[in-house]
Amino acid sequence: MTFKRTGLITKIVILAIIVYAGITLVSLKVQVSDARAQRDELQTGVDGELQKNTELQYAIDHSTDPDTLEDIARSKLGLVKPGEKIFYDVNN
Repeated sequence: MTFKRTGLITKIVILAIIVYAGITLVSLKVQVSDARAQRDELQTGVDGELQKNTELQYAIDHSTDPDTLEDIARSKLGLVKPGEKIFYDVNN
């Protein structure tokens, strides 16, 4: 059995295929890395939204609680109980 010597053109074609495969692999590795970073960023956003949903659900569940209503009336509406005095610090 004798092997035929490969020609210069065959060697160049094989080298070109190897270089193309290497460049493609590097490009895919960069794309995978970018996709993972984007996935992590999106997961962080999802976790934040889940936390907000939990807080909102807590607010809904406790919306009829008298202490919660009093806190809202004091903080957001500026209401006070009868006979209660409010002192404002004017030094700042």
